[in-house]
Amino acid sequence: MSDSATPIVDAEIIVRNPASGETVGTVAVATPAQVAAAAAALREAQPRWQSITPAGRKQWLLKLQDWVLDHAAELADSIQDESGKPRVEAEVEVAFTVDILGYYARNAAEFLADTDVRPHTPLMRVKKLTTAYVPYPVVGIITPWNFPLAMVTADVVPALAAGAAVLLKPSEVTPLTPLLLARGWAEIGAPPVFTIVSGAGDTGAAVVDNSDFVQFTGSGGTGRRIAVACAERTRPYSLEMGGKDPAIVLADADLERAVNGITFGALTNAGQLCVSVERVYVEAPVYDEFVNKLVAHVESLRLGRDNRAGTIDVGPLANDAQVAIVTRHVEEAIAKGARVLTGGKATGEGNFFEPTVLVDVDHSMSCITEETFGPTIPVIKVADENEAVRLANDSEYGLSASVWTGDKSRGQAIARRLAVGAVNINDATINLFNFALPHGGWGQSGTGYRFGGADGVRKYCRKQAITAPALPTQKKELVWYPYSLKSFGFMRNAMRATGARGRRRFGK
Repeated sequence: MSDSATPIVDAEIIVRNPASGETVGTVAVATPAQVAAAAAALREAQPRWQSITPAGRKQWLLKLQDWVLDHAAELADSIQDESGKPRVEAEVEVAFTVDILGYYARNAAEFLADTDVRPHTPLMRVKKLTTAYVPYPVVGIITPWNFPLAMVTADVVPALAAGAAVLLKPSEVTPLTPLLLARGWAEIGAPPVFTIVSGAGDTGAAVVDNSDFVQFTGSGGTGRRIAVACAERTRPYSLEMGGKDPAIVLADADLERAVNGITFGALTNAGQLCVSVERVYVEAPVYDEFVNKLVAHVESLRLGRDNRAGTIDVGPLANDAQVAIVTRHVEEAIAKGARVLTGGKATGEGNFFEPTVLVDVDHSMSCITEETFGPTIPVIKVADENEAVRLANDSEYGLSASVWTGDKSRGQAIARRLAVGAVNINDATINLFNFALPHGGWGQSGTGYRFGGADGVRKYCRKQAITAPALPTQKKELVWYPYSLKSFGFMRNAMRATGARGRRRFGK
């Protein structure tokens, strides 16, 4: 994801609607000293939050869910005001938030329960072995601008469910909606363990400095700088840094579904989605038919500024910098021989860019090798599935992919050959909405996993190994002082008998 260029004047962030350019709000910038003070307050409040157990935290998360539902229209309005996205996409973010709040509220107790561990050897059955999950006191979360509410709740909710306090720095491009969510947390009377600090790079660096665990989603350059900072401080972190997600269309695919799904997967939120379809590989026998159907479908989409009625399909890009990236990718592709079948340029109004289909593209072009994060669909003809898989894996990114086929077994087999963190068969982006699955990328798409399943909440905890006697104890163990070869020999022979193989079990 691209670094932004949001104006900051007199220590205030000026927030503009990218569809119209109008100012929709201002937010004060938090200084590093203010970030440190906020972290200290969170650190003081966190032990109480941890002590109320997952059952107690569940009630607060469900109260927040109630608040979100009661303020759904206000939240969607805010999302539209600062991102310009279509109404349906704004309301999807609200629905996502409701869903993830319910999922982690209801499952955190199970995910965080002590785990009884089976001893590795009969000799250790005299011990009760337990893994406990102890939350990090302060989790620092830095989120991007593409989904002002959903990207926040994807990280904040499991961290709160884990028992951590959360210090959030949302993107300076879209800081208003996260503040609205924080207002909700305060209005339900929840404990003071969720704080937002707004700002740009200096504020984010202060969040890293003052957190015990850092979750970052955004550009690769910023993510790598955070990784270095965390490594220098020996603090754990998790990064999601975008993708260049391929779609593979096989000759036996339902082309109508493939066209509809890939168009949605490539153009939802104007292509500004970490798991957007950004490359399409189509087997030769159906290539022409697929491209013709794709162009017709893309040309039918409604581009423009949406009102609250939801009459638009594709909205604007977030800022001028993003328009420049998409423009460069298209122009560089054309210069190297690519053809634009529809779209291909900015409209000149707001930050809108026409939904674009590119053909005659190859892996020498930036539209294939770099993350575009915009409304483009480059399509490449391939001879067979082997070429498709080879090209799909020819990328430094590895977030997700999709395979379109009429053969379920074939789809499963190809999925396992793709070097990505998630594969959708005959669907696009749907993995993001299945919270029981891990969401994370390989390669330059990141480290660790953002959310999903038990690991999504356990990642915000330190594992603690606990041993306790399972049987009545003696005054001392055989290997305690004073040393005795005779005593140790008894234990050594027992360990050999239970752990070695063949005649070596008996010292032969």
